[in-house]
Amino acid sequence: MVDYDGRLHRVYAAGRELAAETLQEWMRAFAAVVPERRPLTVLDLGCGIGRFTPALADTFGGPVYGVEPSAEMRKQAVAGAAHPNVTYLEGAAEEIPLDDSSCDVALVFLAFHHFRDQARALRELARVIRPGGAVLLRTQFSDLMPDLFWYDYFPSARVVDAGMYLSLARTRELAQQAGFQPDEQPVWVDADGQRTLGTAYERIRVRALSTFEHLPEEEIASGFEAFRGAAEKTPDRLTPSYQAAMLVLRRPST
Repeated sequence: MVDYDGRLHRVYAAGRELAAETLQEWMRAFAAVVPERRPLTVLDLGCGIGRFTPALADTFGGPVYGVEPSAEMRKQAVAGAAHPNVTYLEGAAEEIPLDDSSCDVALVFLAFHHFRDQARALRELARVIRPGGAVLLRTQFSDLMPDLFWYDYFPSARVVDAGMYLSLARTRELAQQAGFQPDEQPVWVDADGQRTLGTAYERIRVRALSTFEHLPEEEIASGFEAFRGAAEKTPDRLTPSYQAAMLVLRRPST
């Protein structure tokens, strides 16, 4: 498990900030797969510092509930991502502090692998999502992992990341057991964008990615030395973009 009340909450904004166009691309992807009516009540489960929460309120009308177990991450959300239709709540995926059938949509954005009990979390999501609603599960799958360019500097990172995630088939199986009808395949969203190598280095070097919490320090040190050298040599070289996977879990209407 990763402690977001420790070092990570202090560097998260610097390492995981979203460009405005990236955020809007995600909103378009979400809107394409959820009920068309407005407003929609939305749960942002594992909302962290509120990267998506205000935009969800603007896009879907709200109310939006950002649920986050880390007190320090939640403090940053309250201070830096306030919105009149957003409420931030202390809670965990396994015990969501909302009533039965109280939400139309839930977003789980790169948080599913942090849940202590994924099967229980999916049952909780099924409890709070109204019939006809959906869960937007933005996650990685162990059998569909992207080949991220910065893995080249950290030899263990590919294996570490793949070990954090379930396969697509297992994820769908757990969702079905919880009462969802998951789509057969993920939606692929080109929503990360390209960065220069210099910009990517500055972003990654703060170690806001949970991957680095599982790598040996000597590998981290040598990897960033090589990464920095490459960034200084060709700072304007564009890094490869990749498509991000989102699996839609639908709550049956009847």
